[in-house]
Amino acid sequence: MGPRAGSGFYVGRAGALLLAALAVALLLALAALASLYGRCARAPPSGPGGRGAPGASPAPGRRESPTPERAPAGGPEATPGPRARRRPGPWDRLRLPPWLVPLHYDLELWPRLRPGAPWAPAPRFSGRVNITARCTAATARLLLHSLSLEHERVEVRGPAGRVPVDRVWLAPDTQYVVLELGEALRPGRLYELRLAFAGAVLREAREGLFLNAYADRGARRALVASQMEPTFARNVFPCFDEPALKATFNITIIHHPTYVALSNMPQLDQFEKEDVNGSKWTVTTFYTTPLMPTYLVALAICDCDHVSRTERGKEIRIWARKDAIASGNADFALNITGPIFSFLEDLFNISYPLPKTDIIALPIFDNRAMENWGLLMFDESLLLLEQSDELTEKKILISYIVSHEIGHQWFGNLVTMTWWNDIWLNEGFASYFEFGVINYFNPKLPINEVFFCNFLNAVLREDHALVSRAVSTKVENFTETSEINELFDLFTYNKGASVARMLSSFLTERLFVNALKSYLETFSYSNAEQDDLWSHFQMAIDGQSEILLPATVKSIMDSWTHQGGFPVITLNVSTGIMKQEPFYLGNVENQTLLTHNGTWIVPVLWMKNGITQSLVWLDKSSKVFPDMKVSDSDYDWVILNVNITGYYRVNYDELGWKKLNQQLQRDPKAIPVIHRLQLIDDAFSLSTNNYIEIETALDLTKYLAEEDEIIVWHEVLTKFVTKDLVSDVNGFDVYPLLKKYLLKRLTSIWNIYSTIVRENVGALQDDYFALMSLEKLFGTACWLGLEDCLQLSRELFRKWMSHPDNAIPNPIKNVVLCYGIALGNDEEWDFLLNVYTNTTQEEERIQFAYALSCSKDPWILHRYMEYATTASPHAFNETNVVEAVAASDIGRYVAKDFLVNNWQAVSERYGTQSLITLMYIIGRTISTDLQIMELQQFFSNMLEEHQRITVHAKLQAIKNENLKNKKQHTRIIEWLQKNT
Repeated sequence: MGPRAGSGFYVGRAGALLLAALAVALLLALAALASLYGRCARAPPSGPGGRGAPGASPAPGRRESPTPERAPAGGPEATPGPRARRRPGPWDRLRLPPWLVPLHYDLELWPRLRPGAPWAPAPRFSGRVNITARCTAATARLLLHSLSLEHERVEVRGPAGRVPVDRVWLAPDTQYVVLELGEALRPGRLYELRLAFAGAVLREAREGLFLNAYADRGARRALVASQMEPTFARNVFPCFDEPALKATFNITIIHHPTYVALSNMPQLDQFEKEDVNGSKWTVTTFYTTPLMPTYLVALAICDCDHVSRTERGKEIRIWARKDAIASGNADFALNITGPIFSFLEDLFNISYPLPKTDIIALPIFDNRAMENWGLLMFDESLLLLEQSDELTEKKILISYIVSHEIGHQWFGNLVTMTWWNDIWLNEGFASYFEFGVINYFNPKLPINEVFFCNFLNAVLREDHALVSRAVSTKVENFTETSEINELFDLFTYNKGASVARMLSSFLTERLFVNALKSYLETFSYSNAEQDDLWSHFQMAIDGQSEILLPATVKSIMDSWTHQGGFPVITLNVSTGIMKQEPFYLGNVENQTLLTHNGTWIVPVLWMKNGITQSLVWLDKSSKVFPDMKVSDSDYDWVILNVNITGYYRVNYDELGWKKLNQQLQRDPKAIPVIHRLQLIDDAFSLSTNNYIEIETALDLTKYLAEEDEIIVWHEVLTKFVTKDLVSDVNGFDVYPLLKKYLLKRLTSIWNIYSTIVRENVGALQDDYFALMSLEKLFGTACWLGLEDCLQLSRELFRKWMSHPDNAIPNPIKNVVLCYGIALGNDEEWDFLLNVYTNTTQEEERIQFAYALSCSKDPWILHRYMEYATTASPHAFNETNVVEAVAASDIGRYVAKDFLVNNWQAVSERYGTQSLITLMYIIGRTISTDLQIMELQQFFSNMLEEHQRITVHAKLQAIKNENLKNKKQHTRIIEWLQKNT
C-alpha cells in the first residue's frame, strides 16, 4: 500500500478496539460536561476584549465566548506533510479558507531569557494561545498559520464541549498547521482553539521573536523583541495571520524578574510563578487590545531605562540602553513624538485610541522601524540623537521616521488594507504625511525640494515600463509567502507617496484631507481596499463644484496604481501638441519587444514665463494645447509639471529646451529652484535613455557660475560626474576638460561653503540641503584638483591629528579623511589605523577603514591588505578591505598584484564570492574580448568551473556597457572642447 495522503500515525486493530471503548466512555463524560458548560457559561463581554484599559478610546468590539475549562493534554503529534505526499486541498493555497473568523486571542509567551546567560545559542520560548473564533461554514478541517513551531497540544472546544481532533499535520510550504476533526463545526457557532507550542528565539534574523545582544554600561546584555510584519506572527504563535482577520488580544508575558516586559497595551497585573526547577519568574499581563491584525502584536523583554512625558493625558515613554538614556540621546525623539501625535489627531479629527505609547530603541533592528500599536520599535540609529550628530542630517531623519511610524497609527493600524497587495495604502500614505508633519513643524524648509530629494528622485531612477511592478497588484498574482516580503520596496513607499501627492495636488489639500477623514472614520478598526479609498475621494468630488475632473477618481488613479512605470510627457512648443509615451530604459526606435500599451490620465500643472497656469489633463496619447505655444521672443518659455507634483518626466522639442537654456543663462532665478532641479534631472535621465541628445542636457549646465543653491549643484554633480565617467578617466582626455569646465563654475558655490566651514561650521546645523550635499561638492572639488579643497582637507586632518578635540565636520568627514590619507604619508596612515583600532562605533570604523584605502602609496596599500587578511576576525570585520583598495585607480593594480600570492587568504577571510566581486571591480573598465580573456586567465585558479561560466557572462555585460558609455563620453569630450 502506498503512503497515506498527508501525515498521521497508524493504530493496530487491538489498539483501535481499546481506543474505541475509551472513546465511548469519554463521550459520555463530555456530554455531562457539555450540559454543565451550557448552563454555566457567563455572558461574554462587549467592547474590545475582556481587559478594558483605562484611558483607551472606545472601539467597536466583537462578542467573545468564555474561556472553557482546560481539557486534558494530549493529541496527535504534529508531523510535516510535504506537497508531494499529500492530497490536494485548501492547504495548497496561499490564502486561508473563510471557514473560521477569529474574534479574540488569549496569548501567553514565555521566552527563556536570563541575565548573564551566554545567549548562544539563542534561548527558546514556549507559549499557549486560546483563539475564540466564529464558524462561517460547516467544516471538519481547520487551517491556521504556523511556521517553525513545535505543537505540544491542540484542542478544539465548542458549545457542546470538546471537539475531537483526529489528526494534526503541517503544510510547511504554505505555512499551515492543519487540524482534521472528528466532527464538523457548525456555522454561526463560537469555538475555541487551544494550542500549546514552543519555538526558538532567532539571533541572526529580525523576524518573529529575536534576540539582541549588546553592550551597556560596560556589560554584555540582551533583550528579546518581536517583528510580526508581514507574516512572522506565525513564527511566534499559531494564528490566522492575514491582515483582514482582526481580533482583540489579551497578552501575557512570562519573564525573568530583572527584566521589564512591554506589549501593545498598558500593564494590567503582575505576579510571581516558579518553574519546575524552582526558579522564580514574573508573569505580566496586559489590558485587552482593540481589534487589530496579528502583524501588529508586539512585545519586548529588556533591561532598559526610559524617559517619558504626557501628551493630551496619554503617557509616551521611550526605552533605550541605559547609557543612551543617561546621555539624553532619547530626548529629541521624546520631545517631537507628542506634538506629532497631536498634529495628526487634529488633522484627521480622530483621537489616537490607545491609552499609552511605548517606543523602544533596539540596538540591532537592521535600520528599520515598526509601527506596532502602542509599542513602536526602531533601530536605535534611527531614533537616538547623540551630541556628535549635531552637524548631520540625523535630526531631520529622526523626525521623518518618527512621523512615518506615527502616521501608521491611522494608516495601517486603525484602517488596515484587506490584503498585502494594497500595502501601499499603509506605507504610501504614512510616507506622504511624513512631509506634511515636517512642513508643519519646519515651515521654512522647502517641502517640494525635500520631497524630490527624499522620495521622487530615487523611485524615478528605478521605475520604468517593462519590469517595474504596479503599486497595487492583483491578489491572484501571489503564489508564495515570500512574495509578500518583496512588496516592501521603493514602489510601495516612494511611488505610493508620490501618487498620493499627485492626487492631493489636483484635488487641493483641503479636499484631499476631508476625503481621508471620511475614509478613516468609515473603516476604523476594519479593513479597506484601494477602491474603498477611491470611493471616498469620489464622494468628496461629488460634494462640490469647484474641482472638475476628466474622469472618475478611480479611472484616473487606477491608471497610475494598476500599471508599472510612468509616462514621458513631451511638449512641442511650436505646435502646442503634448503627447505621452511609456518611459523605457535605453529607449530605442525599434520597440518590437515592448509590450506596454497603457496610457495614463495625466494631470499637468504648468507655468509660462514664471506664471502658474490652470491645470490641464492629458487623458489620451496626444492632445493640442494652443496656450502652450511660445513666440519668437527670447523671454517666452514653458515648464510642465509645476513643483514636480506629477509622477512623470517632461521632455520638450528642440525649441522648448533652447528657450529654457536661454532663460537659465539670462536669469536663472526666474526659474524656481525646484524646476532647476527638475530640468537637470529630467534632461540627464532622458539623454541617458536616448530620448534626447546628451548635448541638450549639457547645455543646461552653462549657467552654473550663477547657481548658488547647493541642492542644485548636488543634482548636477550626481548626474554629470558619474561613476562610469570617473572610471573612464584613463581612456580619454575628459578629465582636464571637465576640470577646466567645472572649476570655472564651481568657484562661487565653493567660496560660500568653504568660508562657512573655516569660520563658522555650526551655522550649517539647520541647513538640511547643505548637510546632505556638502560631501558631494567637496569630494568633486578635491577630485578635480581644486587646490583650496586639497589644502582645506590637509588642514582639517592635521588639526585633528594634533588635537582630537578638533573634530572634522561631519558633512565632509569622509572627504577629509580620504584626502588626508591620499595627500599624506605613512605618518597619517598609521595615525588613522590607530584611531580605527581604538574605535568601537561601527559606523566610524567603516569610515576609517575606507579612508585607509585612499592612500596613493602602493606599499602602504599592500601592507593594509596584509593586515586585513591576517589580523584577527574582529579587525576590519565591517569592511572588505581588498575590495575597498581595488576600487581606486592605483589600488586596482595593487589589489591584483596582491591576489597572485594571497587569493586563498582573501577567500578564507571574505568568502569565495569576494573573489568574483574583485574580478568585477578590477575589470570595471574592460572594453575588449582580449581584456576579458586576460582577466579570466588571471582568476582561473581561484574560481570553480560553474563560477567561471557566470563570470564570463557578467564580464561581457560590463564590456558592452563600457562600450556604450564610451560613445557617450566621446560626445561629452567633443562638447567640452567646444564649451571650455
